[in-house]
Amino acid sequence: MSALDESTLFRLDGRTAIVTGASSGLGDRFARVLAGAGATVVAAARRRERIERLAGEINGIAVECDVTDPDGRAHLVEAALETGRIDVLVNNAGTVNTDRAEDETPADVERVIGTNLTAVFALCQAAGRAMLEQGHGSIVNIASVYGLVSSERERAASYVASKHGVVGLTRDFAVQWARKGVRVNAIAPGFFRSEMTAARIDDERWLEWMRNRVPFGRPGREAELDGALLFLASDASSYVTGAVIPVDGGMTAA
Repeated sequence: MSALDESTLFRLDGRTAIVTGASSGLGDRFARVLAGAGATVVAAARRRERIERLAGEINGIAVECDVTDPDGRAHLVEAALETGRIDVLVNNAGTVNTDRAEDETPADVERVIGTNLTAVFALCQAAGRAMLEQGHGSIVNIASVYGLVSSERERAASYVASKHGVVGLTRDFAVQWARKGVRVNAIAPGFFRSEMTAARIDDERWLEWMRNRVPFGRPGREAELDGALLFLASDASSYVTGAVIPVDGGMTAA
């Protein structure tokens, strides 16, 4: 494909993409965007009814999966490989704990790290093996602005630690696999509405703080992650690996 062929540069026709945490919010959107670009999407989440509905709407594949379960991860990768390939992995599933640092328990920390970091590492590894065998592939890890800065008033020490870890493993996998045809990058979203953030975004006091903290003065709109996702998933970013792209309204630049 010509690097200047704008009509196909961001297309994913004939490719298989896994999206975790696809039952709602950003994950649901990511699955629809990748399907719209031509990919066969394997939508993974714990809520079977939701992902089956999504898969039916995008002509994709639904896989019930708890990403913290090794057997669930193995089943997800096997289901994707039934298409004959894995070209894209979007590690989107995540969780948060908002207790103060002095109140977080070891169990809280293990739960957050297990979902946000250990599972991401394991899925990168499992899907990455298939990509290495193919000689190509793109992994897109969904980090956070809190993988680049502290959480300030958000009270999310374990979440911040997990997302900083995602940034680190993204860069290390990228360097190890660069000459083997597998690219590994991350998106660091700022404040976007999801099930996890809805309560804060609907709180006027929080919104006022956010307006003062984010140069754009507002939360991100769902579609404003589409471009970064398609860029990293497609051949448009064929010479990009180890990158962490903030989509945060300028928050990390301020």
